[in-house]
Amino acid sequence: MFFDLFSHYYYNCMGKKKRNWNDDHYTSKARNMDFKARSAFKLKEIDKKYRVLKKGQKILDLGCSPGSWLQYVLRRIGPIGEAVGIDLKETSVPGARCLQGDIRDCSLEQLGSGYDAVISDMAPNTTGQPFVDARRSLDLCRKAFETAEKTLKAGGTFICKIFQGEDVDDFIKQLTHRFTPLTRFKPKSSREKSREIFIVGTNFKA
Repeated sequence: MFFDLFSHYYYNCMGKKKRNWNDDHYTSKARNMDFKARSAFKLKEIDKKYRVLKKGQKILDLGCSPGSWLQYVLRRIGPIGEAVGIDLKETSVPGARCLQGDIRDCSLEQLGSGYDAVISDMAPNTTGQPFVDARRSLDLCRKAFETAEKTLKAGGTFICKIFQGEDVDDFIKQLTHRFTPLTRFKPKSSREKSREIFIVGTNFKA
């Protein structure tokens, strides 16, 4: 009986450790590196693979709360660069200009233009219904690209999180003629069960 109880405890605990390792590892790592959230490592992986962020660049971050992407951006672009973020929630990141509002309502005068990269980690409030969540995510991505079209300079980069769904391929096809190349990427730091992927487009054709 003791062995049975021990086995039950051991496998439950080890199972939980295995399931939560990804979260615990990156959450702890974010805390140690003074990032506001583990999502910073998703952008870091994208940047490492595609080499999109450089010193002195001007970057626009859509859906910037809680600010971990802006923190990573600032470390890459240095003091001569410029980082601007916007989110529905009030966000504060030293060194960045943070706007509170809805990108659907922001004017070009508020956002500015001539960005080297427009990046978006925006996600809808999830319902637990994959089709509904994917549709809402797609709507946000379309708005993110509309914003990029107005603010991104020729040759710039567009990074956008999207939930996988039946219309993702069609959306990507719509963007292929605007970027060379345009790829999809899932970082290792994304949760295993997450349906998110990232669209990465470089060399924007304005």
